[in-house]
Amino acid sequence: MSSAWYEVAAPGMRLTQGDLLTACPIVRWASSPVVSGSTNEDERLSECITAAKADVVVMTQACDLEHDKVENVVLCPHLALDRHKIAWQAALRAMQQTPTEKAWRRYCGDIAEGLVWNLAMLNHQLESQITMTHRIVDFHEVFTLPRIFLESLLTQRGKPRLRLMPPYREHLSQAFARFFMRVGLPVDVAKVWCPTPTDQSPAASG
Repeated sequence: MSSAWYEVAAPGMRLTQGDLLTACPIVRWASSPVVSGSTNEDERLSECITAAKADVVVMTQACDLEHDKVENVVLCPHLALDRHKIAWQAALRAMQQTPTEKAWRRYCGDIAEGLVWNLAMLNHQLESQITMTHRIVDFHEVFTLPRIFLESLLTQRGKPRLRLMPPYREHLSQAFARFFMRVGLPVDVAKVWCPTPTDQSPAASG
């Protein structure tokens, strides 16, 4: 099994799972209510669309892309670790908490170990024609783009790109699946094996 996280995909190589695309055009939906005088539902929906660019990783399975089973490709955004740190600090301050270096190290460790459900960490790439710092993949945002558009984009750019190698791309896919398959129960299992304070009273112990 290879210890390398990435390989460099030449411009002519087909799109596949784990490809890292930089500054990729994406479509986002408006996060605020749309104020429109139109009563046409199609027109109102189109007004919710905004175009942007983001660094993304291909999440669609390699076998589906290889055998042309999909027309649209699933993508998740990834952000450089130092930029994610800025957002993390802002979020803590918004909750009246003080971000510390110790808390940041613990938080990064939790992400790397898969303990933060919506996030995954990608390793850095230092020894290559393409270098990259650690990246944080966020599963809260999921984009889809036509495969034909992405392939034409890669052809037009004519530049090599980093590609996650097995088993690292499958590890990312597994983290993605865990995020969507989690289930919160309204009532937890009764922990009869953990005595409550009343169970430990003299009357209860008999």
